[in-house]
Amino acid sequence: MKDYVAFDLETTGLSLERDQIIEIGAVKVRDGKISGKYNCIIHPEIEVSDFIINLTGIDRDMLKKGISLKEGVEGFLEFSRNFPVLGHNVMFDYKFMKKAAASFKHNFEREGVDTLKVARKLLGELENKKLETLCAHYHYVNQAAHRAYDDALATAVVFEQMKKEFPEEKDIFMPRQLQYKVKKERPATAKQKKYLAQLIAYHAIEEKIDVDQMTQREASKKIDYIIFNYGVMKK
Repeated sequence: MKDYVAFDLETTGLSLERDQIIEIGAVKVRDGKISGKYNCIIHPEIEVSDFIINLTGIDRDMLKKGISLKEGVEGFLEFSRNFPVLGHNVMFDYKFMKKAAASFKHNFEREGVDTLKVARKLLGELENKKLETLCAHYHYVNQAAHRAYDDALATAVVFEQMKKEFPEEKDIFMPRQLQYKVKKERPATAKQKKYLAQLIAYHAIEEKIDVDQMTQREASKKIDYIIFNYGVMKK
């Protein structure tokens, strides 16, 4: 795999159902050389924990100034169009991105390579196969670990180094179809619709929101967003 897009996501947590993307980072590689970059911070619709703030270094002011998830995802899809993808534990990021893309009626079907799986096969002598361990093994300094762009770049670097160290292992470096099927969304419940309508009325929100067309996940996200930004209803 000589041409690809290495990408990484920062999220509010590990749950595909409850958590959200807060940063997308990617580097485009052609014939082993970087030819482009993509990076954006996403304004979340839920509160981000102090743990994630401290882990990533993405503070709340940065999040507040972030772009919408739709804009960020569509920008990434355009940037990575027609390229296989690379990631460290790539299925975590692939699932989040595919689900986000599907929520905006976009497909995200890609072939890809997982550097975690490659390292497990080729670098068995290492104590673990974390990205930071691979960086240390190849004497690469990741300038900002747990930031999406820097981790994407580090992933591309260690991938290229593994290809150089193990030139005879051609098969493991070939992209394969990534398999994940996004679950069909269920419509919002009557309880969600009623509560969301009450929140909208209570806070006098003028944004036009079609509650009847929402899925359970969309309604839950909107409820969280309103509570996060406007507060709960007081008795």
